[in-house]
Amino acid sequence: MRTKWNCLLCIFGLLLVMSNKAAAQNPVTDWNNIGITAALAANQTTAPGSSAQAGSFVYMAYVHLAIYDAVNAIDQRHQPYGPELSAPPHASKEAATIAAAYYTLTHYFPDQAATLLTNYNAALAAIPDGSPKTEGIAIGQAAANLIIALRAGDGRGATFSYTWPAVPTPGVWIPTPPAFAAPATPWLSAMTPFTMHSASQFRPEPPPALTSSQWADDYNLTKTLGAVNSTVRTPEQTEIGLFWTDHSGLQYGRALRALAISRDLDISDAARLFATVYVSAADAAIGCWDGKYHYSFWRPVTAIRNGDIDGNSDTVPDSGWTPLGTTPNHPEYPAAHGCVTGSIANALKDFFKTSKVTLVVTSSVTNTTHTFLDTKDWVTEVEYARIYAGFHYQHSVVEGALLGRKVAEEVSKNFFQRACRSERNELDRGNDPHDESFENGRADSWRDQDSSCR
Repeated sequence: MRTKWNCLLCIFGLLLVMSNKAAAQNPVTDWNNIGITAALAANQTTAPGSSAQAGSFVYMAYVHLAIYDAVNAIDQRHQPYGPELSAPPHASKEAATIAAAYYTLTHYFPDQAATLLTNYNAALAAIPDGSPKTEGIAIGQAAANLIIALRAGDGRGATFSYTWPAVPTPGVWIPTPPAFAAPATPWLSAMTPFTMHSASQFRPEPPPALTSSQWADDYNLTKTLGAVNSTVRTPEQTEIGLFWTDHSGLQYGRALRALAISRDLDISDAARLFATVYVSAADAAIGCWDGKYHYSFWRPVTAIRNGDIDGNSDTVPDSGWTPLGTTPNHPEYPAAHGCVTGSIANALKDFFKTSKVTLVVTSSVTNTTHTFLDTKDWVTEVEYARIYAGFHYQHSVVEGALLGRKVAEEVSKNFFQRACRSERNELDRGNDPHDESFENGRADSWRDQDSSCR
């Protein structure tokens, strides 16, 4: 009886901890959810590409950079992204986060203003009135305005000239069934990056030559495993392929918010994590789209139905071949999910200083949950998922993940670094960074950032 009672107490305690963590959800994660929701609902005329999977990462990079700079202006623990701001140390980080997100979102999504205002007022109502709140709002609005000004004319939604053949042509992308839609967000390929020197900085080498054995191997692997009626793909592989066809902006938003809550991140840590992740993902998407529209490589649904025109005797055509999922409407190489996943995985690894990061991902397509204990396993699953779905060739996903990793490594090395003066500022605030109780007693090794001047 005692064992049973103790077990019930343990379960109750666990539920209480989980409830407290949910209640402690900070405004960084709150406004990530609000921002993604607004992006998907926004008018595509005033916010081009906001509902697109890759485009949503760009918009959330705007938001999280504003939040990061606003919070950092108060605690000055890290180097700012934009022009340096300063705020009183007692200013409310909560109010700064809310205002930074709100003013950024209303600028980019004007048609969502009414809903955003409702969220803004409700969030601020929970903060006691006074100078900390007023000063937090002021610095949040200032940070938003500076990021908006910094990114003005960055190519978002700009006109981009791109043409394609009227009939299947060896190696060249054409619109794919069933919608045969025009290519998505081609302007992203020429957009000014957030951290890279240019969109082409990490452009991969060309896809395999159509006469090569590598091309034949990739072609036949996707042909076999990615067909809607594949007799080789297992039920588990089918679930994996469909699991990752969920909207990546929504899917990764849920996973990142859950991660921040499970790690009990404070506002400053969450602001830096989300800025690092979303800037990495946005630049990986920009670099990926540069490759896509530079190489304009054909999708499996086009290639496999026309395998007799590629000059390779090992690529037997199947005129009725159909992929498991609906092919995205943009060129194949490199794989976008590989680019974005590779960037986020490496951003998390660099932030926490280990690949052993537990990530819980859910899918609204399959209504299932996948839990990863290591970022490497997550990247590998996505690699094969795009083959199982019939969207990509293996080389494309591998090269995409490599591009994303390069972007994230450069971001972690050159941005959001510990400020040289941070220790002095912590002492000014009555905190000793060398005291074991510093930062609420948490001594996680990933928080021991490099404090050297750069």
